[in-house]
Amino acid sequence: MAGHGTQAHPHGADRLCDAGDRVYSRAVRRGRVSREDAETVPCLVELALLHPDPDDMRYLVPTSPQEVMTRLLREMHEDVVAAQARMGATVSAFEWYASLGGDARSPAEGVAIRVLDGLPRIRAAMDAATEACTSEVLAVQPGGIRREDELSEGLHRALALRRRGVRMRDLYTHVARHGQGLLNYMELMGDAAEARTLDEVPERLIVFDRAVALIPASPDRTIALELRHPALVDYLVTVFERLWRLAIPLTAPLPDTGIEGITHRERAIAALLAEGHQDAVVAERLGISVRTCRAHIARLSETLGAASRTQLGVRIAQAGLDGPPHSPDLQPLTAPGPAAPESPTGR
Repeated sequence: MAGHGTQAHPHGADRLCDAGDRVYSRAVRRGRVSREDAETVPCLVELALLHPDPDDMRYLVPTSPQEVMTRLLREMHEDVVAAQARMGATVSAFEWYASLGGDARSPAEGVAIRVLDGLPRIRAAMDAATEACTSEVLAVQPGGIRREDELSEGLHRALALRRRGVRMRDLYTHVARHGQGLLNYMELMGDAAEARTLDEVPERLIVFDRAVALIPASPDRTIALELRHPALVDYLVTVFERLWRLAIPLTAPLPDTGIEGITHRERAIAALLAEGHQDAVVAERLGISVRTCRAHIARLSETLGAASRTQLGVRIAQAGLDGPPHSPDLQPLTAPGPAAPESPTGR
């Protein structure tokens, strides 16, 4: 029975299970409880919170709460003393190891990957990397139109970089072009910053001097990773440079789709729908709201003459919208005419 109780009630006297709390409370109020009442909570006997009544062995009497508290505090004090002794021994040991290297690098320079938990630590790391940056910053900014507060939060860093002659290159989604805040920001940066856009970009990334990179480590971006391993940073820089070559300068217009009545954004939506993505995923990847995405899908269906989602998928493939744009030297496509009535079987 005792072994079973230990498994069913794995706790200490300072955090009783619900059943143990009820029985011990009853014992303190009444002065004792029957052994039968305590059978379901052998943990109380194992933790010395109940013990046999010397006057009547059919009952168990409680150890006084004051005595239990004194015992727990004494055990906690002993644990703290032991932990302090271990900490002192650890510090002494590793100070001796550290003295063997003779390397004067700062702790941050010796850490390939550092976890930044919380926005204050992330901002502090960004400030430190900005202060140390001397030549170049590469950034990927996902999402749609940049909010004023997002642009303002990093403005002091961008201005500090501009004053030192650091070159900044930013990648955004095409949707970001429609935000006046971004245009004002780029005008303020002048020749120090250059921006290009794509239909969609990967998750947020910022690289300082091709030596330090920061990327999100949680969906809400309240945890980040600071990367200093040369191979990891080089890989991220390579990804950025390849996306940069594919991107369109913010100052240049988006290219024509080559299909009458279909916008650049609708072409991007069509390609993602062809991959089987749901509306919410398409909207997130392009940086637009689900409502806006569905409005574009409705216009796309109307332009292509599709009467259903299934037929829209067929029309997208027929129009060549399920892949990258065709080469400019190919004859432009025209949208199909109105859809023929579907048969009752859907074929």
